[in-house]
Amino acid sequence: MTSQDPRPATPGPLTVGAVCFTVLAWASAFVSIRSAGAAYSPGALALGRLLSGSVVLVALVLIRREGLPPRGAWRGIVISGVVWFGAYMVALNWGERLVDAGTAALLVNVGPILMALLAARLLGEGLPPRLLAGMGVSFAGAAVVGLSMSAGSSGSGDVEGSTGELVGGVALCLLAAVAYAVGVVSQKPALSYGSPLQVTAFACLIGTAVCLPFSGQLVSEASRAPMSATLNMVYLGVVPTALAFTTWTYALARTPAGKMGATTYAVPAIVVLLSWLFLDEVPGWLTLLGGVLCLAGVAVSRSRARARSAVREPEIVPGPERQESADC
Repeated sequence: MTSQDPRPATPGPLTVGAVCFTVLAWASAFVSIRSAGAAYSPGALALGRLLSGSVVLVALVLIRREGLPPRGAWRGIVISGVVWFGAYMVALNWGERLVDAGTAALLVNVGPILMALLAARLLGEGLPPRLLAGMGVSFAGAAVVGLSMSAGSSGSGDVEGSTGELVGGVALCLLAAVAYAVGVVSQKPALSYGSPLQVTAFACLIGTAVCLPFSGQLVSEASRAPMSATLNMVYLGVVPTALAFTTWTYALARTPAGKMGATTYAVPAIVVLLSWLFLDEVPGWLTLLGGVLCLAGVAVSRSRARARSAVREPEIVPGPERQESADC
């Protein structure tokens, strides 16, 4: 009974550090995708990113001598490799060309909600009230951030494209959100058999194989692309993919998938801060309010109800003693 309380629910400092690094790296990816996406098409950008990440991950696997994952891990690795590393990256890159970044961030943040529901259904994870409340607060914050950024960029004219393009962009971002949720939920059981590095490395290799049809585009576009765009593509492969996906799987192996998904609601708030620092885009008060709501929701979803154990403890009194005192 008591073993349920303290240990599994309290993440250690390494797990917290892994979560923080992942969130920061994935937030920085939005800035890099916008930069590299001007020179690379969605499929070529996804393939270049995955190739860079695969080189780093295979090198780490060889250095650590981890070898092939056990047989039980392969089902989750293959699904996450095809769906998350492959389909998600292409869909997101493509979607961001058709809708503005704020709208894309809002739509992709449907993913953690789907993730929590899938984890409850397929992995038997609970949906505690604090997680649901935190997700609601964070989604409201993500909506505020997305709508405020969208309103800020909607006057730029290029959002006034055809209705078909806008609908297509929305559909692609929602597809990315679904792929994100399915990828995480399929990864969770694989981590019972393989190490975080094994699961990440081989999923990345499978995602690279899925994107190989774009190799012709990558070669021709790389010859014309400016060095800054190519460096951004390599950065996307090394930091947000190779390193951040490894720290993600490390934390996912030690945290329920629903809670991990809720943590990524902090990404839009950090994207706002990074765009403020690196792109000189000063956020309005509505955007800042949305960022605060995102972070508040994460704090609520990752908190624990400690009052319960304190209330239950006084009730544990041996039966005989209680009977004696009643007789007196």
